[in-house]
Amino acid sequence: MNPRHPVWARIAEIANAPSNWPMAPEEWERQAAAKLAQGPLGFIEGGAGCLSTVRENREALERWRLVPRILGSALERDISVRICGTASPVPFFLAPIGVETIAHDEGELAVARAAEACGVPFVVATPSSFTMEEIAREMPKTPRWFQLYFVNDREIVRNFIRRAEASGYSAIVVTLDTPMLGWRERDLGNQRYLPFHTGAGLANFVTDPVFRARLGCDPHDDLQRTVAAFLELFNSPKNFDLSWDDMRWLRGITKLPLLAKGVLAAADARRAFDEGFDGVIVSNHGGRQVDGAIGAIDALVDIRAALGRAPVVMMDGGIRRGSDVIKAIALGADAVLLGRPYIHGLAVGGREGVEAVLLNLMADTYRTLGLCGRKALSDLAASAVARRT
Repeated sequence: MNPRHPVWARIAEIANAPSNWPMAPEEWERQAAAKLAQGPLGFIEGGAGCLSTVRENREALERWRLVPRILGSALERDISVRICGTASPVPFFLAPIGVETIAHDEGELAVARAAEACGVPFVVATPSSFTMEEIAREMPKTPRWFQLYFVNDREIVRNFIRRAEASGYSAIVVTLDTPMLGWRERDLGNQRYLPFHTGAGLANFVTDPVFRARLGCDPHDDLQRTVAAFLELFNSPKNFDLSWDDMRWLRGITKLPLLAKGVLAAADARRAFDEGFDGVIVSNHGGRQVDGAIGAIDALVDIRAALGRAPVVMMDGGIRRGSDVIKAIALGADAVLLGRPYIHGLAVGGREGVEAVLLNLMADTYRTLGLCGRKALSDLAASAVARRT
């Protein structure tokens, strides 16, 4: 990031002066846990099974170590990226996380305002508690992508794409690892906690004319019926029938860039590009879907080796600090997605909390790149990391 970037003065202020906000991601997490009720906390922090994949994302990142160079003449650095035509001043986007109102009443609106203030692109989730249109209005100058769950009704999918296009979303991220929610023992143990049961996360559905027509009544008049109809679309065994044929259909109804999210196998990454996707996002859904799945950073290494350098590959899972971002870029990611940390910021301080998390990570990434002796992300390569045995 060039020091003349409009948020640079604020980054410098955070880095050089006392702050009322936490600095360490672990402290943000601790404070968020103290604020949240048991159900929402379990839903945000939990994962599939015994959480082995949640832990593995961090442990896999820790196995990779940075190899700094000296005397790199890195007074000014460039940490900007351009992904599928979307420019970002930093190499991270905000990951799609549904039902953000369980962390803070202003949910996705607060996150969008923070993203707008910092210029960080936001990937807006299908099960958001505010509509995609409402969220878009909060960030008129900052890029946003729409994350699509391919529910088992093509007309609703088509409508979501049309609405995203009309609202200025510049890419579609298709999450493909969640035909149904994973076996999440923490949620099941919390009296089967699911925020959708209260109507949270349904904004895009209850405002959709096809969903409303299928429902046959005003969604607000019968919450139980509305939630049941949503879950039949979103969390149904029918979704295991999703195939590459559906992806070819999706490719045919939009000209926006498509990115396949939830890819862990190199063969699936190759197939996604063969079927017309413009990028893949290496992800195990933050450890929330398959307990025992490979760590995201290790899957990234395999996928980049199989694809070569040209195709767009992003990654999420375990990103906490600038050093994690630098490792991922060195190992082949074009950019990463930040997930739980910004939700911790949201829970602790609403919009201002999210902003503080983003500015911390911006400053950390910028400084770490310089301390590694590189002027630009493009200077990073496999030689910038070593695997600890």
